[in-house]
Amino acid sequence: MSEDLNRPHIFDHSAEELAEYSGILVLCELRDGSPDRSALELLGEARRLAGGTRKVSALVVTNTSGNAAEELIHAGADRVIRALHPSFEHFTTEPWSRALASAIISEKPEIVIAAATTTGRDVMPRVAKMLDTGLTADCTELVIDTESGLLRQTRPAFGGNLMATILCDRTRPQMSTVRPGVMKALEPDASRKGEIIDMDITPEIVASRAEVLEFIPTEGDEVDISEAEIIISGGRGMKEPSNFDMLHDLAHLLGATVGASRAAVDNGWIEYPRQVGQTGKTVQPATYLAVGISGAVQHRVGMQSSDTIYALNKDPDSNIFQFCTEGFVGDLFEVIPALIKEIRKRKGQ
Repeated sequence: MSEDLNRPHIFDHSAEELAEYSGILVLCELRDGSPDRSALELLGEARRLAGGTRKVSALVVTNTSGNAAEELIHAGADRVIRALHPSFEHFTTEPWSRALASAIISEKPEIVIAAATTTGRDVMPRVAKMLDTGLTADCTELVIDTESGLLRQTRPAFGGNLMATILCDRTRPQMSTVRPGVMKALEPDASRKGEIIDMDITPEIVASRAEVLEFIPTEGDEVDISEAEIIISGGRGMKEPSNFDMLHDLAHLLGATVGASRAAVDNGWIEYPRQVGQTGKTVQPATYLAVGISGAVQHRVGMQSSDTIYALNKDPDSNIFQFCTEGFVGDLFEVIPALIKEIRKRKGQ
């Protein structure tokens, strides 16, 4: 895996060259030595895309061996490629990009997928340029076309006002970043067996013009709505910040987390970490309750994978009623307080 990573036009785009690429490679991020949730989601999706004909490989860039490789195999990887080096303790752009590019040059995967995280959004465009191929960013759906065998990559376009499906038919690999929370992880299977391969990490790969002086983790009190099983989100219909208090009260009673639409966040009614949608978090809770949210496509792409979606809006023609599981037409300022009162009554509070 020591090929020249800087040479232009690595890939010949002839039909013969395209046919040399096969399988799916997933860039898997780790958190505290274990696979991040986004990595498990992507492996689940890769496994579904692979069917019984493609091999799924996972690439981890890390400074420690640990048990991550085995966990990734249990989550769907046929094999795990480890870029193992002390300098990979913390993320730096150039070494990570070279590690991924080197793995792609060696393995020749047909498809490369990464999460649309800070890391994925940094590395994947650089690698696509290094390899002279295309990249579709922030995908919400991936499908193998039954006729052409190409990867159909769907993402929001034109400010989220429509969904575009993109094909990469003349270059390889086909590269995509996928929004965390969109895909479903598989149930781990401890009986799965796979291969673990350690890359040859050369000085060229780990060379970096940047040096990490200190790593400061974020404060632990920042809310992470992407992990919630029940989310109650408020939109423009909440009208003012104080009205979110009733959603917090309801969430407390139900063991839920409060989310919001972009309109509510932009108006300063609630903090950004609670924003659901194209420019916020993508979530897939068991239950999602949208209160005073119209259901624009920008919000829909962030919550449409929820198992059950309930919507409350006073406008019977609201877009959200077109895709929710159950919809209720009513005044939220009457319905939510009444709901809180009834739940408290049943709980004996």
